[in-house]
Amino acid sequence: MFIYRRKLLQRHRHWKSKQKHLVRIAPTTIIDLIRHPSTKAELGFLSRGPLYIRANQSALRRRSQREKQVDKEVNDILTKIKRTMCDPSRQESSIRQNAAVSKVYLAQLQTYLLRRYMTPLSLRDHRRARRELKLIKSIRRKLRKSKLILRETDKSGVFHIGCARDYEDKAIDYRQKTGAYEELTSNPLSVIVDQVIQLLNKLQAEKKVSVSQHNKLMPKKEKIELAYLYFLPKSHKKETPLRPIINTIHAATTSISKYLDQSIQPLFVRSTTIIDGVNLLLQLHQYIAKGYFTSSTLFVTFDITNLCTMLPQEESLAILAEFLQVHHCERINGMSIDTIIQLARIVL
Repeated sequence: MFIYRRKLLQRHRHWKSKQKHLVRIAPTTIIDLIRHPSTKAELGFLSRGPLYIRANQSALRRRSQREKQVDKEVNDILTKIKRTMCDPSRQESSIRQNAAVSKVYLAQLQTYLLRRYMTPLSLRDHRRARRELKLIKSIRRKLRKSKLILRETDKSGVFHIGCARDYEDKAIDYRQKTGAYEELTSNPLSVIVDQVIQLLNKLQAEKKVSVSQHNKLMPKKEKIELAYLYFLPKSHKKETPLRPIINTIHAATTSISKYLDQSIQPLFVRSTTIIDGVNLLLQLHQYIAKGYFTSSTLFVTFDITNLCTMLPQEESLAILAEFLQVHHCERINGMSIDTIIQLARIVL
């Protein structure tokens, strides 16, 4: 026992001596305030970043709530399976719900999810879950009380805490400078949906798009939401300007936008595109290996302010049409250039 204890102490001392020479690097939350109400523990929790997933989130819920969550997940999974295995000709699943394999799968799925949601936590994990939940509630309460905004920063991927009034002033200033956005007084979602449906029906009636394309491009009414504008702070720039982001995930034109992107994007030559820092180094090594890198080689960077709002829509559409004509892409997936421009116009 004495020898075992001595070995443990030796290992601990050896580990401790190594720690002195380590430089710890960790992301920190950017606080754009003179004074802030957050505690050290709250800031430490936020420093884990937007990608941190709080462990055992459902463990503190009531049993009835967890059972409802299990039922919801089972139904969601079954719906996705039915959609995936659906026979296009008959519009129904190729596997019946009362089939033996379906019953076995359903029972196993429910058992697995119940085990995941209902298994009691260890004391350590339970305390951790409670502590993190308490921190989150405290952070939310302080943000509301002090009228602060917590956002993920642009590019750096850490949290930024700023004054809500400062965000509002910068957003107003941005809209006034660009003149690209205006605050709505009513919800135009139904009008937008009608315009999209009318265009798609018109194109199908004129046989400019196929039936399958029409169905693929048609917005799903049960999932449609109005696109909205929000901002991310550019903490890496002076005075922390805001970067505008348009959320169109559930917009009425999202299906059209995705289809056009999938159809047109492969036409572009991407040999000069740099994905990230690692890709830059790889391409630089190739550039050097080919003998292009000399003492006169220049590295040039540039930044375009408000790129998306600076380009006139009609001019952008004209450039797209010209690009397709120059590259002899008179038809893409059976669609003419005129049809592509009509679809692109309603997206813009």
